[in-house]
Amino acid sequence: MYQFSYAEIMEDGVADAKDRERQALTRSMELLTTARDERAYSRDAIEALFYTRRVWVRFIEDLRHPENQLDAELRANLISIAIWILKECDRIRRRESTNYQGIIDVTTIIRDGLK
Repeated sequence: MYQFSYAEIMEDGVADAKDRERQALTRSMELLTTARDERAYSRDAIEALFYTRRVWVRFIEDLRHPENQLDAELRANLISIAIWILKECDRIRRRESTNYQGIIDVTTIIRDGLK
């Protein structure tokens, strides 16, 4: 029987979590791209904004958790980015903006940094 070390188990857990985060961000970007390309506030836009808000709210919750191991400054910066994305989503929802591409661009940078 093979015994896993605690470090191996924790490393796999972190790798799996990062992969899930990348997948969630990629899905958000796909939905936002579809909404952007329609050039009208549609059901796809509503779905994209709702999904994106859920992802970023969850990230904020995780970043605020005391056991989060990221550096405090990095956590604060990511929370600031998340707040900006949530505000942009709200502006799009209120039809004050169509800045899907800005959200997509920032999300791409964050996703690509999850290595």
